[in-house]
Amino acid sequence: MNRQRRWLVGGVGALGALAGVGGALWREHARAPLDEALWSLSFAKPDGGSLVLADYLGQRLLINFWATWCPPCVRELPLLDQYHREQAANGWRVIGLAVDASSPVREFLTRTPLSFPVGMAGLDGISLSRRLGNPDGGLPFSVAFDVRGRLRERHLGELTRETLQQWAQSLA
Repeated sequence: MNRQRRWLVGGVGALGALAGVGGALWREHARAPLDEALWSLSFAKPDGGSLVLADYLGQRLLINFWATWCPPCVRELPLLDQYHREQAANGWRVIGLAVDASSPVREFLTRTPLSFPVGMAGLDGISLSRRLGNPDGGLPFSVAFDVRGRLRERHLGELTRETLQQWAQSLA
């Protein structure tokens, strides 16, 4: 009986270890398609045309998820606009993905023009932000990618100049 118990415990332990390895491999595999799928996405621009993410591969990229009805989003947009202008010479690009309807975004951009491109993500933007590491889908949410297109930084909430400077240094 003692021997059978040891075999049983050992077998259960081995199955647990295999399940753990399998789960880790599954999570890694589940993450990989996002990288490919992300760079194949395109979004309508509020003023017409398309914003194609693949056009930004090979550059440092900050993607900011925002909405006109989100006060912290609106507050941080001038900072992002300034960052875009200052860091463009260093290979940085900024994209805004509006989790909003086209009409309020167009009205907002008329009053507050931005020098970086804006794409219309709509409510699908929340799903995309979740896939990029924003489990609750809160706004504003920003992510930064290195020149190889790898996700390197995430930030939920209003960005600060200090955070942006850290990202510029860490991804230089």
